[in-house]
Formats: sequence, structure tokens, C-alpha cells
Amino acid sequence: MIVVWRVTQNCNLSCPFCGYDRRLTWPRREANPDQLFRFGAVLSDYQRATGNRVLVSWIGGEPLLWPPLTELTVRFGSGFGLSVTTTTNGTPLASSSIRQHLLDHYAELTISVDGIGPVHDELRGWPGGYAALQENVTALAEAKRAAAHGPRLRANVVLMRDTVDKFERLCLELANWGIEEITFNELGGNDRPDFHPGHRLLPEQADWLATELPGLREHLAKHGVQLDGGKGYLRRIHASTRNERIPIEDCRPGAEFLFINEQGRVAPCSFTAQGYGVPLEGVGSVEAIRRLPHRFTEARRRQRLAPCEDCHSTQVFEKFIS
Repeated sequence: MIVVWRVTQNCNLSCPFCGYDRRLTWPRREANPDQLFRFGAVLSDYQRATGNRVLVSWIGGEPLLWPPLTELTVRFGSGFGLSVTTTTNGTPLASSSIRQHLLDHYAELTISVDGIGPVHDELRGWPGGYAALQENVTALAEAKRAAAHGPRLRANVVLMRDTVDKFERLCLELANWGIEEITFNELGGNDRPDFHPGHRLLPEQADWLATELPGLREHLAKHGVQLDGGKGYLRRIHASTRNERIPIEDCRPGAEFLFINEQGRVAPCSFTAQGYGVPLEGVGSVEAIRRLPHRFTEARRRQRLAPCEDCHSTQVFEKFIS
């Protein structure tokens, strides 16, 4: 069971393609730490009762800058026996104490890197950011090797019209940093529809990616790096660049994946939290978690939301298949 939990809407960077860009002025929300702690205990009971391993993934905003997260992660791991991962923009990795915390308490760490050198710096609004990432991720990888334990180091790349042709070079640089796995997303348009049209992938670029990916995957494997993205994922990207819809009749909602937002609503995915989401207060037992797939399926049967008519949930489309 993978549980993706958005714990904060605050971020310290200004990415023009992201809805959490610090320059945007709107009321930001954060999760309730007590609610996290209570549901963590329920997830622990669920894992013990079912034998189904639970992986909790913190996202944001920038989760590692949310003050309660350090203690909560220790509780989720050491106290509840759950595996914990997070996605970060990498700015907190400059702190040696945060790097040590990640080594001691995380199963996986995903770092967002979208271009080489000044390209990444400009996209993230972070002068010198790429060089800082290189230094700090390399330091973390070296510390992991020395300690013989630590999180699986993953990089995620957002592919855009002006950056996709440098994807192979970026992957090889990430391999030199000590990154062990690379995933990618196409640029989405929901968060910043003003930025999307001029930067989205072109159909011929999606075709190029599908052609080049097998060879790049084999090349990276020789460097000890796993490159993800299955055939279904490439099909999703291909369809997006051509404005083709992919409806999903049955994604088995809630069976293996849950999304929880900072308001404490649990849903089949981030696109359906408002339509199908239910308050965590109503999911206070193992049996309640087991009932979620039925509740979500019934909600979809009563009313199929627009996102289900053109699904963009990456976990449905083999993003993590290599």
C-alpha cells in the first residue's frame, strides 16, 4: 500500500510550472500533525493485520521544511514500523543534520532535478541551485556508502519542450552524483495553464523519447542506475502531446494507492480528492481502510468525475516500471 500524503502547500522556490510557486499569493495550508499521528497508528495496525507493507510518501510544497515532519517521520518509522519516503526540491540537503536524518529514517528519497546548470536554476528560481544539488546529493550518496545504509536515491525530471533533448546528458550527470533510480514526468498543465502551452512536449518529442528510452535505459544500467517508465507510461505521454483522452474504467481505487491532502481527505488520487475524498476521521480502523476501495468504487459508480475520463495519475500508467 502506497500512501502519498501532501503535508504542506508552502515552498521556498519559484517554479513557473508549479502551483506552489512561492510568488503566488493564496492562502497556504498545512496538515494537522495530530491527525498524521493518529492515522499513522491505523496504518501500522493495517500493516500488521494484513501483512501488506505500507510506504508513506510525504509531498508538498517542500515537505522537508515543514517543522513537524522530522518527529513525525521518526514516529512513523521507528514507532509504527512503516517505510517512509519524500520528494524534495533539494534545498534542505545543504544541512548535514537533515542529510543524517534522511540516512537514518528514510527508505527512499526523490530529488527534483529538471535541467543542467543554469537551466535548472532558472526553472526553479534558485541561483546556484544545480551546483548546490550536485554537492549535497553527492555528499549524501557518499555518506550512505560509508554508513552502509540509507534511502534509495531517486531523481525525478520534468520533461519540457526545451529540455527533453538534454535528458540523456542529465541522466548521466545524475548517475555521477550517486543517484540510483531516475523517473520522469511530462510537463502537466493543471497547475499553471499559462506556462504549459509554450513548454509542453511536442508529439515528435514523445515519439523520440519512446525510441530512445530502451537504449538509454541499457546505458544507465551499466552505471548502476535504474531508469523507469513502462510502455503504458509512454502511451500516456504520447496521448497527452496529441490531446488524446485516456479514460479509465477501473483503476481499482484505494486498493494499493491512497492520496491524502493537507486538509485530511483521503482519496484514490490527487485529482479526485474533492469529488471522491473522505475525511480521515471516518477511516479510524483497519476495517475502514479495507472498505475504502468499495466506498470509492461506489462513488465512481454514482458519478464519474472528469479526471477519470482522461486519467493522468502516474501510478496507473507504469511510471515506476523499468
